[in-house]
Amino acid sequence: MSMAITTIQVDVEVKNKLESLKLSDRDTFNDVIKELIEDTMELNEITKKEISESIAQIQRGEFVSHEDLGKELGF
Repeated sequence: MSMAITTIQVDVEVKNKLESLKLSDRDTFNDVIKELIEDTMELNEITKKEISESIAQIQRGEFVSHEDLGKELGF
């Protein structure tokens, strides 16, 4: 993989957080950032799927209203 070189400024707190996210001493900040991006992309796809599934359930009438839930729980 080709690499581009860039310099960024981050708060000390952010740098420390990036350091703490390294899985090993050999990990670079690039490794940490790449993993964070991949996790975010994956989470976004999972979240989109779950939202679509929830909308489909609502459209099929598979839900409980707040009032009914309150009654069920004795409120």
